[in-house]
Amino acid sequence: MIEIEALSHSIGATPILRDLTLTLPRGGMTALIGPNGAGKSTLLRLIGRLEPLQRGRIGIDGCDIARTPTAELARRMAILGQQTAISSRLRVRELVAFGRWPHCHGRPGQRDHAAVAAALEAFDLAPLADRFLDELSGGQVQRAHIAMTVAQDTDWLLLDEPLNNLDMAHARSLMARVAALARTQGRGAVIVLHDVNHAAAWADHVVALKQGRLHAQGPVDAVLSEPLLSSLYDMPLAVTRHDGRPLVLHHGAR
Repeated sequence: MIEIEALSHSIGATPILRDLTLTLPRGGMTALIGPNGAGKSTLLRLIGRLEPLQRGRIGIDGCDIARTPTAELARRMAILGQQTAISSRLRVRELVAFGRWPHCHGRPGQRDHAAVAAALEAFDLAPLADRFLDELSGGQVQRAHIAMTVAQDTDWLLLDEPLNNLDMAHARSLMARVAALARTQGRGAVIVLHDVNHAAAWADHVVALKQGRLHAQGPVDAVLSEPLLSSLYDMPLAVTRHDGRPLVLHHGAR
């Protein structure tokens, strides 16, 4: 599990996160939801140690991330942020193979090649494996970065708005793939989502942030309720059910 204790973070004089204490369970998908500026991406970056801790503690499976060597962390968790700028003259297969660096340090073996091939196949990229990134659509490039993250084969996946640029079919495929990895292999996935219905359909645990504070956390049905979501987003929301899961209706009358 990921344990977050008394976590606060500021940019200059502006507080971004305020005294967060929560636990993210392993063996399923945790969705981070909340309005713009709630601190979701900052929280994910702090867990992934892309930002230095200012106050508080984060532990991952019993290891204090502030004291754990980078090489060990890279074998425990993989993180994909929103900014994924990289050389356009890189081929898809080469990008995905970067995910194996923590394991092979640039000298891939049979297991590494197999992991890359499996990730390419899982995200419908095998036919594009030898194409350059600048020859692809935005959605295809996004899938290549996600495949790289999955190929890293870590216990934890941290994904910041991974559905950007993806069409409905590939967004659904991604959520299903990540949920299956987490549930069947005992991994943990933490995903920043803006569409709460993706969280409703696929998440096991939901953390709701508002103005840098913990608004709610818990199972999907407990968090994705009409009163809680309406107060989270400051707008009236209705929640119905579809296939046994919540379905949030947010398109009101014009």
